[in-house]
Amino acid sequence: MIQGWITDTICDKIMKPLTFSILRRLSDGNYHSGTILGEALQVSRATISNTLHGLDQYGLVIHRITGKGYRWLNPVQWLESDQIRSHLGEHADNFRITIADCIESTNSILLQQASTPAFSGHDQYTVLATELQTGGRGRRGRTWFSGLGDSLTFSLSWSSPCTMQALGGLSLAVGIAIVKALTTIGIPDVLLKWPNDILYDSRKLGGVLIELHGDMLSPVKVVIGIGLNVHMKDPVKQQIDQAVIDLASIVRLPPDRNQLLAVLLLELMKVLHLFTQHGFAPMRDEWIRYHAYHHQSAQVNFPDGSHLDGIVGGVAEDGALLLDTSNGQLQLRGGELSLRRLS
Repeated sequence: MIQGWITDTICDKIMKPLTFSILRRLSDGNYHSGTILGEALQVSRATISNTLHGLDQYGLVIHRITGKGYRWLNPVQWLESDQIRSHLGEHADNFRITIADCIESTNSILLQQASTPAFSGHDQYTVLATELQTGGRGRRGRTWFSGLGDSLTFSLSWSSPCTMQALGGLSLAVGIAIVKALTTIGIPDVLLKWPNDILYDSRKLGGVLIELHGDMLSPVKVVIGIGLNVHMKDPVKQQIDQAVIDLASIVRLPPDRNQLLAVLLLELMKVLHLFTQHGFAPMRDEWIRYHAYHHQSAQVNFPDGSHLDGIVGGVAEDGALLLDTSNGQLQLRGGELSLRRLS
């Protein structure tokens, strides 16, 4: 069972299980006295007070009035497995879903599970989502910042029949699934940035991190990590050193997170099936239509600090970036490359 892997001591120090128990009781937006909360959770009133202290660093606004108790002014919408499965409809049994309160990294947990001999997921996609991720990772060792319930942060593990060499372009195919899912729920004009950023109005809305377990010549286990900004709180935004945007800034009412996760999973299932049969090639033209930098002047930065300027000419059938330079067209591959538009 996946639950056996969720033993994150970092989360225990930051957001204790008791914290989540209290917050769930405060989710109705009403006042709850510390005495009644303590009796219900079998702790003292002082423990309730101490547990709620300092949560403003996560952007949680909890009002306290003597004699009335505590009221959570900006409660989150919790992820619920039953609601997600309901939105999945007839495809619910294709997914094994676990929701955790707090995890350092959903990708790390599923990668650890994928390395065990007992792992079996050929007939199901294993999904691990979390309300709070404390050590989310992006490409090139970067940190993925998110707060409690303000994003949709999850990973999907997949026992791919493909070898590592046949997985070129997978992150681009996942990007297509995300664009389609967002369009389905009424958020058009989402674009992609090679190889795995989700953009809206030139600002980062989300990202993808794909990690593999296996060897070069055998079918591998794939872990697809996805993070989408839903309704980011100011303390989280202040930690980010690039232009970002969330769904709440795009539409008046951000989408139901349970529905959004279900729609994403359904689109991922379709894309992964197509990818298994034919690779990235049949999705290439569609991906190019979504690429924010297509035919734009851009700079590719390499891990050693060097860079290369050119015009983005599209992508190859294996997902490689095509860059037209003064020395001809180059095909660039590798998750450690970084692409940025030149003004």
